[in-house]
Amino acid sequence: MDRNLTVLGNASKGSEDPGRQPMISVFSVLTLTLLAMLVVATFLWNVLVLVTILRVRTFHRVPHNLVASMAISDVMVAALVMPLSLVHELNGRRWRLGRILCHLWISLDVLCCTASIWNVTAIALDRYWSITRHLEYTLKTRKRISNVMIVMTWVLSAIISLAPLFGWGETYSEVNEECQVSQEPSYTIFSTFGAFYLPLCVVLFVYWKIYKAAKFRIGSRKTNTITPMPEVVEVKEASQQPQMVFRVRHATVTFQTDGDTWREQKEKRAALMVGILIGVFVLCWIPFFVTELIIPLCSCDIPPIWKSIFLWLGYSNSFFNPLIYTAFNKNYNNAFRNLFSMQR
Repeated sequence: MDRNLTVLGNASKGSEDPGRQPMISVFSVLTLTLLAMLVVATFLWNVLVLVTILRVRTFHRVPHNLVASMAISDVMVAALVMPLSLVHELNGRRWRLGRILCHLWISLDVLCCTASIWNVTAIALDRYWSITRHLEYTLKTRKRISNVMIVMTWVLSAIISLAPLFGWGETYSEVNEECQVSQEPSYTIFSTFGAFYLPLCVVLFVYWKIYKAAKFRIGSRKTNTITPMPEVVEVKEASQQPQMVFRVRHATVTFQTDGDTWREQKEKRAALMVGILIGVFVLCWIPFFVTELIIPLCSCDIPPIWKSIFLWLGYSNSFFNPLIYTAFNKNYNNAFRNLFSMQR
């Protein structure tokens, strides 16, 4: 992830009008304050989700293990990555904390952001299989697959983040006081596709399949009818007794379902949640990764302020993830209320 953070920008250096300096300073303070609030809110919200999962026994199963993995990656973004990004910004986009801390910061940044993105992908896949294959996707199968997805998420994230430490490009320049992700073109292609473009393709395909499944179910909902039988059924007593004949003509029985079943309502909520989760994920990260891929390959550049905006827009996804997931889950809402009522 590019580290040329420019929330403050260098407008003050380029401005020679003394009268404009206070306005720029006020804007800078407000911007940094908002970013600091974003860091704190992201950390607290994801910690709340983790505490809830740990305290509520019914959450110690699938799919809450996927949510916990996502919350862990987002907590790490807020606690280990975003604060150093603010320090980098306060220093005028110059890195003055040394090579070791630079390598640690960049590695954690790529690790946590990539893990957060792949955790969103894993949740989308889990929802897709639970909606479209609910008979085959049993609890045991779901648990096994979710654990495999969690392991693969963190292993792939670690490979992408640690590759520059073994010579695949340079992240630190002492002369220029720069600390940024390796700009080696081959690593840029590998990291951007592994961290974003591949999971992007997966989640878009998943939501397209969920949408198709929903349309199919709506189209297949028809009135169920038992057609009348034309023949007459006669019931007779024993032949030696007076004959009694009952004539019964079968009537038409129609079953019309008004409204959605419980399962259909649950699937609609899940599909809506996945759609919003994917939509926010795409909006937050696509500007950053488009510029991250293009700049090293074309040897071009964009204004530093836009790099900063795109980077922090991507970071904000770690705030929206738990917000979106818990908003569509009544169990979390009830657990939050119980948790806060116990603290009083």
